[in-house]
Amino acid sequence: MAPKDDKKQGGGFLASIVSSFANLGNVVNGLMGYEGLEVVNPEGGTEDAEAEAQRGRWRQEDRDSYWKMMHKYIGSDVTSMVTLPVMIFEPLTILQRMAELMEYSHLLDLADECEDPYLRLVYTSSWAISMYYACQRTWKPFNPILGETYELTNHGGIKFIAEQISHHPPISAAHAENEHFAYDITSKLKTKFLGNSLDVYPLGRTRVTLKRDGVVLDLVPPATKVNNLIFGRTWVDSPGEMIMTNLTTGDKVVLYFQPCGWFGAGRYEVDGYVYNAAEEPKILITGKWNESMNYQPCDLEGEPLPGSEQKEVWKVADVPENDKFQFTYFAHKINSFETAPRKLLASDSRLRPDRYALEKGDLSKSSSEKSRLEEKQRAEKRNREAQGHQFTPRWFDITSEISPTPWGDLEVCRYNGKYSEYRASVDSSDSIEEVDVSSTEFNPWQ
Repeated sequence: MAPKDDKKQGGGFLASIVSSFANLGNVVNGLMGYEGLEVVNPEGGTEDAEAEAQRGRWRQEDRDSYWKMMHKYIGSDVTSMVTLPVMIFEPLTILQRMAELMEYSHLLDLADECEDPYLRLVYTSSWAISMYYACQRTWKPFNPILGETYELTNHGGIKFIAEQISHHPPISAAHAENEHFAYDITSKLKTKFLGNSLDVYPLGRTRVTLKRDGVVLDLVPPATKVNNLIFGRTWVDSPGEMIMTNLTTGDKVVLYFQPCGWFGAGRYEVDGYVYNAAEEPKILITGKWNESMNYQPCDLEGEPLPGSEQKEVWKVADVPENDKFQFTYFAHKINSFETAPRKLLASDSRLRPDRYALEKGDLSKSSSEKSRLEEKQRAEKRNREAQGHQFTPRWFDITSEISPTPWGDLEVCRYNGKYSEYRASVDSSDSIEEVDVSSTEFNPWQ
């Protein structure tokens, strides 16, 4: 059955998302000091919220300590306001998380080679959806240090560079490129802490340029909700719509991420259409963001064309069994030096001692190294300000361009091309001494 046309749904569809999601939860009333916190069991109904509240990763003493620290921030943006324990972290940084979107970059290659403008949007939107499998992980990535970078090579002919260009507010920028496409993002996450949940708003701008025809695509993803931060098993949902627009032609794809209903109904499901510039549906897209996506030509009513067949465009790759952090094989590659270039920048996330200690299972060392890096960052800021110096990103320029988003305006950062020049110089040099990069000291400081 085809989904409803987005023009016909209007605010009613979004209202149904809010109401069905609200009806899914229940409040905790049986535990002293935590009355009123909402607990959501994605696999059950409202009547088992009390039982769900007893589950989760926190020991009671850790949970109590966390709540004492966090309850005063209810309603606030906590993106970089508080120091969190490493026990809830995964051994990746936000910059590395940004690179995970490159796992299925072959879909962008196919889009660049595709003659059909509507099928091109099927490939590119499926590429954007592919990231959500990784986003269901419930461990928090490390916040990057100002000046920290991440480089990725040896994957699909891509050269990827990400840089932390601001600490307060936290802003990251990334650029990836191969012979088929260029990818650029400025990301400034915005959050709202709600006690036992966290709303995450993807305040940012994402652009993809397909090189053959010079087509420029703009992506606006849905917001994400992290449920059961303190009570219950933590889980993630992203109800709402994703819009990818061809800025060159006006064609677009609108996909609806269905909210999780009672007993898991609708969880992971995505459906929508590719529209031409006249907003007429051309292709129906359906699937689950944690499994696969399919497409089929449709008529002006959004119904599949008679005699047409549904075809699979993307399927999640095999993943390791019982992985501690629910990493994919690609996430492990991101942490490895096999995807690192020659003469890796000393500011690279792989070299962070707190991240590495957590990867090796040493929480005590990870915690102490994290504290040491954060204090060093504060000292570096004091020293920089005392000398009247201003931090300047190395690989990106902060522009005066303001990009409006559903969650606020954003100052756009632009890739300045210097990394491509630097990398070409390094890769073509025969005089660079090969060193054990894993022994390089992490150094993002200017």
